[in-house]
Amino acid sequence: MRPARLSYMTLTQSLFVIGLLIATSAFFSMAEISLAAARRLRLRQMADEGDPRAERVLRMQEQPGDYFTVVQVGQNAVAILGGIVGEGALSPHFTGVLQWWLPASTADTVGFLGSFAVVTSLFILFADLFPKRLGMANPERVVLRLAPPMALLTTLLHPVVVFYSRGADALFRLFGLSSLRDERVTSDDILAMMEAGARAGVLAEREQQVIANVFELDSRTVATAMSPRDRVAFFLRDDPDSVIRARIAAEPFSTYPVCEGDIDHVVGYVDAKDLFQRVLNNQPISLKDDQLVRKVLIVPDRLTLAEVLEQFRQVHEDFAVIVNEYSLVVGVVTLNDVMSTVMGDLVSTPDEEQIVRRDENSWLIDGVTPVTDVLRALDLDTLPQEGEYETLAGFLMVMLRRVPRRTDTVTWGGYRFEVLDVDSYRIDQVMVTRLGESAAPAAPDAAA
Repeated sequence: MRPARLSYMTLTQSLFVIGLLIATSAFFSMAEISLAAARRLRLRQMADEGDPRAERVLRMQEQPGDYFTVVQVGQNAVAILGGIVGEGALSPHFTGVLQWWLPASTADTVGFLGSFAVVTSLFILFADLFPKRLGMANPERVVLRLAPPMALLTTLLHPVVVFYSRGADALFRLFGLSSLRDERVTSDDILAMMEAGARAGVLAEREQQVIANVFELDSRTVATAMSPRDRVAFFLRDDPDSVIRARIAAEPFSTYPVCEGDIDHVVGYVDAKDLFQRVLNNQPISLKDDQLVRKVLIVPDRLTLAEVLEQFRQVHEDFAVIVNEYSLVVGVVTLNDVMSTVMGDLVSTPDEEQIVRRDENSWLIDGVTPVTDVLRALDLDTLPQEGEYETLAGFLMVMLRRVPRRTDTVTWGGYRFEVLDVDSYRIDQVMVTRLGESAAPAAPDAAA
């Protein structure tokens, strides 16, 4: 049954009331979306700058129940009134026009449907879509303007607000849910904001990558940034002066481990600056001098880069030797290695690049490149059995189930990984080629 028509109102009066109801509904729509979309960090900044309205909005976000109760009461009441007024105002005019071509009963029904469609369209466009998009465009500015009248309405409608708000609270308790807003900011939230900033042109792509690398410090192990064992230049405690000078010239580094017998028995390290001072002063170099050899920091290979940074801070060092669970040296790491991981190609030179893009569909990658860097370069989300390895070489070993040889290939995820060079069982270079979509297998396939 249709609602009774408001025949006592003229068309002009009815249209005025409909316009007023649409404006009221638009007010509630903007109030609702702007409070939900307003960023707390921005509001906090505005509050700290002395804007009392921002402080009020922050309190509303912490306890939004009464606020949204007023919004819903207002919107539903307006929607019902809009339907009644709209049908009563427009339906007779639609019916009168249609009766020229249609029977009276049919014209009455079509006129009612026409008036319903027109009023509904006006409310959807001007009371919902437009104001909500406007509120989303600049939510902080909008909510600051609408917060005072919403606070006044909350006070005036207090009995109604209490009734519905407490009823909603009871439903939350019944279902064991929390009605409080979760204000925790996670690393994913920050990374998403940085990505949005990069897309908007506010943040450079390289700057975004640096920030992403910082958050990876908690997940990347020290092995992903270290110089591996076979690339470590070290001295033995009893090396003569001539050997030390020759090694400095052949392998110039800032720091050298000092070992007793072999690399797995590290007794300290020597700084290249101290060695150079002795060379320039024509003094003999002897690593048996305890004043020359410093105490070295030893860290497990399971530590994350963030944990290594913390150890560097605690002992005021920037060099560490990395050992595995069997107390065997697996590599060394410096503060510069960790920071290079964060800064990426902002600080690396072409000779140091582990991933070299040859063309649009192929890359030349060092076997010791961390898996996280490979995934980023190839735009992949994951590799199979990721927990079993940390480098590209480890991935190939797991997939082949043996030590890779030159020309071995692995095809997975639309890419072909081909071993180009192996030096003493160490994979030096891997050619990665993107295949066509039809050539991408669902499961790994290895061939020797």
